[in-house]
Amino acid sequence: MSIRSFRSVLTARRSFRAGVLVAVGVASVALFGGGTAAAAPVTCVSPPSANDILVSDTASCGATAEDAFARAYAADSGTAVSVAESAGAAEAHATGFGTALSAARDGGRSFAYALGGGLSHSWAQGPATTLSVAGYGSGATADTTGVTCVGAQSFAVNTATGQWCAVGVGSTPR
Repeated sequence: MSIRSFRSVLTARRSFRAGVLVAVGVASVALFGGGTAAAAPVTCVSPPSANDILVSDTASCGATAEDAFARAYAADSGTAVSVAESAGAAEAHATGFGTALSAARDGGRSFAYALGGGLSHSWAQGPATTLSVAGYGSGATADTTGVTCVGAQSFAVNTATGQWCAVGVGSTPR
């Protein structure tokens, strides 16, 4: 083997190693989401504001309450809205392209979570607590008429009726 061919083998190995490192770097950036645009999280709270609305890039939230408490949190293109009145408490969280809607009145407690693209709706009235959680491609509803789950990443419960559902199973007829 001549020195020239030995150098070409070393150069080929170095080039191959460099290519592998670049491929691993690109794969890890794609896997962990590096370089993706992300909106800063926003949190809306009422009171102290009667009607709090915030938008940051593509994340948006809104909260309004009258003699009650409402909080909405959104990040990464999520949309969250909470409405409460008459001693109710409503909380909504949305991430990804999720949409979370929460409402409560007459002392009810409502929680809606849309994680990574889900659609979540929760409504509580009276001494009830409702919870709905939906992930990517799924939907969940918990309200005064029952609960509904659609998709593999869904969960909903209503403490007043004792109804619950998960992964599209156990839903009540509407």
